[in-house]
Amino acid sequence: MYAVIRRYESAPALFDELARREQDVRDVILGVPGFVAYYLVRSGDGGASITICQDQAGTAESSRRARDWIVENLPDVTGTAPELTEGEVLFNFGQ
Repeated sequence: MYAVIRRYESAPALFDELARREQDVRDVILGVPGFVAYYLVRSGDGGASITICQDQAGTAESSRRARDWIVENLPDVTGTAPELTEGEVLFNFGQ
């Protein structure tokens, strides 16, 4: 599995809009081939999204779709481009 973390700084308005448009975000990300999980995390100055896919092609596609959707639907609240961290998931667990 692969993960991509997209960190958005100085973008609280972006996260307000993403939270308000949850179904739109679901529609965009759920169609990514090899999709496993998605998380949206708000921080004091913006936040991050985390996408887990079966392979690197899926995380690359999720980043492309996220970028395109934000540019098309939220051009006034995008701020700067996100900082991306992407890599292989070494292990995961949950309760």
